Amino acid sequence: MKSIEQLEMFMTEPSYALIEDFKKLDGDLLVIGAGGKMGPTLSKMAKRAFDEIGSSQRVIGVSRFSNHVLKEELEQYGIETISCDLLDDEALQNLPDVKNVMYMAGNKFGTTGNEHFTWAMNAYIPGRVAEKYKNSRIVAFSTGNVYPLTDVSKNGCDELHPVNPVGEYAQSCLGRERVLTHFSHKNNTEMLIFRLNYAIDLRYGVLLEIANQVFHDQPVDLTMGNVNVIWQGDANEYALRSLLHTESPAKILNVTGPETLSTRWIAEQFAARFGKTVSFISEESNRALLNNASESHKLFGYPRVSVKEMIDLIADWVSDGGYTLNKPTHFQEREGAF
Repeated sequence: MKSIEQLEMFMTEPSYALIEDFKKLDGDLLVIGAGGKMGPTLSKMAKRAFDEIGSSQRVIGVSRFSNHVLKEELEQYGIETISCDLLDDEALQNLPDVKNVMYMAGNKFGTTGNEHFTWAMNAYIPGRVAEKYKNSRIVAFSTGNVYPLTDVSKNGCDELHPVNPVGEYAQSCLGRERVLTHFSHKNNTEMLIFRLNYAIDLRYGVLLEIANQVFHDQPVDLTMGNVNVIWQGDANEYALRSLLHTESPAKILNVTGPETLSTRWIAEQFAARFGKTVSFISEESNRALLNNASESHKLFGYPRVSVKEMIDLIADWVSDGGYTLNKPTHFQEREGAF
């Protein structure tokens, strides 16, 4: 895989299962937060799935679109775009009414020192969106950060595990979930809350960060000794297929890969591919932020792209000097300070 175009064609290819699900999906799709890290490829995958079944259903991307190049790119792909500041209530209320809403907007990095904005984006705006789209089905992105750190031998937190978010970002994400669930109860709105842990792209993500450290002979931090990851294309597909699994009250669904991965093992895998010797700092803890996504695997099957495939793809991308977004995940953070 040598170019962004090749990457996105691979990442946005709809599976047979997604195409079959989209045959059952009525109404247009509004993607709120279409300008984020995952929004563009999710929107493109949805458009390809609708095109594959010969449907005229629309995909409409909503974002501030400070990147005008992205806005034009999505429009050339056949995706309608709307520039909107969600904190402008008049602009929010003027968004089109649709049957299906993918809610991906939020704020994470830069929370420390700007907590008020993070809470507004992550806990206030979702309520306004839920009221606006009370007659729609809504899939809302959340995070496994709402769970506490758990013993790595316990196979991660499933959907029934008590939440205990660490830090204001994670607390605001739980606020988003609680507000959305309130409106799901109040208005009988069908929702699914999509608790995602670490989507992987060749341009950003946990694996890329570790790969770059190994490639550039930097020590790998073992502060968070174990992680979960999932290929972004698989995460996008799970999200789109979740539109057929919304419920009232809101359904909770964990989403990540099936493995609990050792950070040390990941680094050693990249070292072997690069012909490098890897060094480490810090020591692994027996507790980590881990997500048990077996329920999503029961619904949608295992991810199509395996961990070894992701490592191979990223190793080649890094070796070839592939473009990156330079947006660290800060996955090593144990105190919730983002």
